[in-house]
Amino acid sequence: MVRAIVGANWGDEGKGKVTDMFAAKSDMVIRFQGGANAGHTIINDYGKFALHQLPSGVCFPHITNVIANGVALDIPRLMDEIRHVLDGGVPEINLKVSERCQIMMPYHVLLDTYEEERLAEKAFGSTKSGIAPFFSDKYAKIGFQICELFDEEHLKEKLTQILSVKNLIIKNIYHKPELSVDEVLKKLEEYREMIAPYVCDTGKLIREAVKDGKKILLEGQLGSLKDPDFGIYPMVTSSSTLAGYGAVGAGIPPYEIKNITVITKAYSSAVGAGEFVSEIFGDEAQEMRVHGGDAGEFGATTGRPRRMGWFDCVATRYGCAVQGATEVVLTALDCLSYLDKISLCVGYEIDGKVTKDFPVTPLLKRAKPVLVTLDGWKCDIRGIREFSKLPKEAQQYVNFIEEEIGVKISYVSNGPKREEIIKR
Repeated sequence: MVRAIVGANWGDEGKGKVTDMFAAKSDMVIRFQGGANAGHTIINDYGKFALHQLPSGVCFPHITNVIANGVALDIPRLMDEIRHVLDGGVPEINLKVSERCQIMMPYHVLLDTYEEERLAEKAFGSTKSGIAPFFSDKYAKIGFQICELFDEEHLKEKLTQILSVKNLIIKNIYHKPELSVDEVLKKLEEYREMIAPYVCDTGKLIREAVKDGKKILLEGQLGSLKDPDFGIYPMVTSSSTLAGYGAVGAGIPPYEIKNITVITKAYSSAVGAGEFVSEIFGDEAQEMRVHGGDAGEFGATTGRPRRMGWFDCVATRYGCAVQGATEVVLTALDCLSYLDKISLCVGYEIDGKVTKDFPVTPLLKRAKPVLVTLDGWKCDIRGIREFSKLPKEAQQYVNFIEEEIGVKISYVSNGPKREEIIKR
């Protein structure tokens, strides 16, 4: 059975914890898209881990963790993550990396950084992890798959051709120092030595696991609204964030994905630029930010303060629809316990008309939130394991969201630890 775990919103919904929870009963966890540009935090018996590329099953020795072909692999940062997990006391990591996975090149990060500098106040809010240049090269067919690292003659010839063009851009557009073929080649040789122990034909490995009826988790990065087709384009990421892309990014037949578990938070948060209709500001936003879990609402990769907002029923209903949600997990309910009153966005007013449909970006820019307000519960709800034992105001809040988004909320998370969750 294959289950996809994906985000309904802008990312940062708490997918790491949920994947960690489901991973305990899984045989394989697969990262199928994205790269080191966003992170997820898991907390377990070993401690707290901020992961970026490693699948969330890495703390379980019995799980085969796969970085599949759809990932933008930053090899040095992956090695840092592996050390981070092992230094945290995890005894071993069962990791496989696709030989077809493409490599984040040193110049991708440079070009990402240079372009954000050039754009200045019109920048995309990139994490400067090289993601956009990476995917530009992948689809322009000038990227490098891991398997190419093991053919030295081919590698040097291809790199020489590509750098002849990249250096023109670096010199004439960004006015930065040109790159040396030999220096980049030396880096790639180091990458080869680092990644070699983990490389295999993951397509075959995954197909065999599906055939054998193994329990498989597909783990996505970011959320629906950062998808390049269905998100708040152009302030999106560069690979599809949808569960449907798991079939491509991991090499799984589409009909094998039986469950699509979509994660949404009990309030809204986002990192980076882009339309965010229910956003709040100033002291109100800062108070919500500091109540946002043990670490507060700060980016796991960048450390940047996240933008904060009320729960957006319009965006979340849309996010669940484009993901094809079969169930929803609502996270971070406990983080709202400080509020006397809690607002929710239930519609968008655009040019004097109210809609409950999520619009395209030009209309979204003009949207104003239509808010309703519910009573808060003003007490600590961590430790509660039965939905019926939550304060009635908390139950009403969850039920209101469920009715608005039109998908069953199967789990309610009321704390950062794996066991701090209510199954309904």
